[in-house]
Amino acid sequence: MGNANKIRNQGLSRRDFMRLSAMGVLGTGMSGWLRRLAAETAKNPQRKRTCILLWMSGGPSQCDTFDLKPEHENGGPFKPIDTDVAGIQISEHLPKLATVMKHLVPIRSMSTKEGDHTRATYLLRTGYLPSGPLTYPTMGSLFSKELGSSDSELPNFVSIAPNRTLSPNAYGPGFLGPQFAPLVVGEGAGFVQTDDQNVDAALKVKNLELPQGISRKQADNRLSILKDLENDFTATHPGVPTKSHQSAYEAAVRMMRSKAIEAFQLDQEPDTLRDAYGRNRFGQGCLLARRLIEQGVPFVEVSLNGVQGSNAFGWDTHQQNFEAVQSLSEVLDPAWGTLMTDLEQRGLLDSTLVVWMGEFGRTPKINQNTGRDHFPAAWTTVLGGGGIRGGQVIGKTSDDGMKVTDQPIAVPDLLATICKALGLDPEKQNMSNIGRPIPLADHGAKPIDKILKS
Repeated sequence: MGNANKIRNQGLSRRDFMRLSAMGVLGTGMSGWLRRLAAETAKNPQRKRTCILLWMSGGPSQCDTFDLKPEHENGGPFKPIDTDVAGIQISEHLPKLATVMKHLVPIRSMSTKEGDHTRATYLLRTGYLPSGPLTYPTMGSLFSKELGSSDSELPNFVSIAPNRTLSPNAYGPGFLGPQFAPLVVGEGAGFVQTDDQNVDAALKVKNLELPQGISRKQADNRLSILKDLENDFTATHPGVPTKSHQSAYEAAVRMMRSKAIEAFQLDQEPDTLRDAYGRNRFGQGCLLARRLIEQGVPFVEVSLNGVQGSNAFGWDTHQQNFEAVQSLSEVLDPAWGTLMTDLEQRGLLDSTLVVWMGEFGRTPKINQNTGRDHFPAAWTTVLGGGGIRGGQVIGKTSDDGMKVTDQPIAVPDLLATICKALGLDPEKQNMSNIGRPIPLADHGAKPIDKILKS
């Protein structure tokens, strides 16, 4: 059967067929025109850098993902596998990521002193520790302010399936104000990543459809009246809260009227690609992130909070660590691996930084419940894609995994590296709510120049 007949029988457009073939989803080779199309997209001078944060709630075990210790009793049962970069090995339960290691940089020498979920989550997501009346902005608010546009049709920051229970302030805009808060989707319907049929509904924006029986003209008339009332109120009640309320309504109306809102309609994607990402909230969340990035949203975060049979803080593996991490990895690997390949084939990888991290790591020593406890002293984050020279490893830990032995990386250093990869000056300052200028990355931060593209 010819390709054209196959395309018709599978319900795919020719464009989808060629893209999926290039990704290996359909098992055929990449065509020259697709390669040229991706290259043209990547070189577009109008395209700004964007960022996707893959947030692992609870703190993932570095010894069972990107920094295995197979020769030591702390290593556990997981075996290392080779990647597409000679000398770099990762967990056997991350086979798809092993094929895209050329785009990734595991940072195996992260080190902090914060082993409490609340404080550590705040530190990693803002770059700062909690400090009295000063509420720091989460990374998405901070970077979308720099990379986004005030009149964009879609929000500049979208948070997919966050679990804000333990550290709610770590997810907000802080002193930047509510206009830089995220649009949150996929929260509130349970945190476990299941293959349920409601995942599409969970990842849609609520209340964008017109009420039954209300025409577009009627809706526009009502919005016009609301705008007049708000203008009158703002004139007599000036201030940040009033302006923020008005800005929020204006942004919502722009989104309602925009064709770009179709980015949330995942059923526009071929079933084959959706299957490759994984039919669960994290997998489809990663697909949604790619669709939003494609529409110009500068910052999207996707949280992996748990899987079937684990708690809502799935990576917090105090008990039965190996069963939980294997199940989590089986959700993480196809989603993240497909995301990297999908971005590359669309010419978006060179402009999209992908960050993988949680709030800390897990103890190399296995506890009496076959679990691993909180461990901030020596753990791993991963950077890849836009602005990053992939295919290398930063830092090293001891044979038992208990301490950093080479190039310790502090959180401000990580934030400064992310800033530079996004084309931002880590020393740029924002004025805080207490009148103190705050840099994007804390004073003294040193970006990891070795992994940054010039």
